Amino acid sequence: MASSASGEVKEEEEKKLKQKQKQRRTKKERLGWIEWVRGWFNVIYEMLFQRIIASHLQNPLPLPPLSDLTCIVTGSTSGIGREIARQLAEAGAHVVMAVRNPKAANELIQKWQNEWSGMGLPLNIEVMELDLLSLDSVARFSEAWNARLGPLHVLINNAGIFSIGEPQKFSKDGYEEHIQVNHLAPALLSVLLLPSLIRGSPSRIVNVNSIMHYVGFVDVEDMNCVSGKRKYTSLVGYTSSKLAEVMFSSVLHKRLPAEAGISVLCVSPGIVHTNVARDLPKIVQAAYHLIPYFIFNAQEGSRSALFAATDPQVPEYCELLKADEWPVCAFLSQDCRPTNPSEEAHNVETSYQVWEKTLEMIGLPSDAVERLIEGEEVICRYGR
Repeated sequence: MASSASGEVKEEEEKKLKQKQKQRRTKKERLGWIEWVRGWFNVIYEMLFQRIIASHLQNPLPLPPLSDLTCIVTGSTSGIGREIARQLAEAGAHVVMAVRNPKAANELIQKWQNEWSGMGLPLNIEVMELDLLSLDSVARFSEAWNARLGPLHVLINNAGIFSIGEPQKFSKDGYEEHIQVNHLAPALLSVLLLPSLIRGSPSRIVNVNSIMHYVGFVDVEDMNCVSGKRKYTSLVGYTSSKLAEVMFSSVLHKRLPAEAGISVLCVSPGIVHTNVARDLPKIVQAAYHLIPYFIFNAQEGSRSALFAATDPQVPEYCELLKADEWPVCAFLSQDCRPTNPSEEAHNVETSYQVWEKTLEMIGLPSDAVERLIEGEEVICRYGR
């Protein structure tokens, strides 16, 4: 009798082992070719027609008076981030430029103040140091801001990198630079600033994403792209990091209860001519100059993020998606209209795996969001 029971247990274990082996064999390791073609179609379509699609938008985007808002904008010394910070400040917002180079930011502020002189009250802008290649820096920044015990109404995670053609590089934290700057650091910043965002409720987290996430794929077991299963290129690093950001944002959007009053969005700025062109091969730089009509300048590229940060209907739209149990967070296109992120971004199972893996990588407990919402202290592995 005992022998029979033992045999059944062994048989059950073998069955489970075979199921696991089957799952490993059938585990998706890259985008299917149809998804890949569809993704590149979306990218090329946006580049060719974005100016026509967004022709209804004014440039610059008109903003309402924002004197009651406090906004943190990362990567705001150049490109889209600089335009976002300047326009928010000119509309009256208190803007915090969270940047790696405070000296450059202060020089920029002085220039803006001189240009703005005589047009109204001085611009309310300040600078705080933040280096997204250091998770210690992100944690220290968050701790310093939360210690003010003031409200934060808008966090704009704008800073990002796309080191085109460069070899694989790692931060001092041991993470591939694209995944750290474009995903891990903004994720850590967003979670750690929840206490201030709750004080500023209704508030928003706006992640400046990219249409390029349509050709991205996230291997949760190889976020650093070091296993060799996929050959690393800067394109692989960039697109997977942007997709990971959408997936993490979608789970954060679901984890935040309605009473917290925090909206989470991703936006595509369009195909924009910014400082990333400095890293492009010479032939691609030449193409940039040959097709200026198709590519947005930084001011045009800033419109979707500014719309997401200020439009009064955005919180209602985000809550509608949550009530409908939509699998992804709000995603606004370069024309400031809601659109769907990629097919892969709708993969709920992978999104939750990305969520769990990300929290592990940034040194936060799995229940960090829930504890912060309840007003409890959460210890991060970084910054102390």
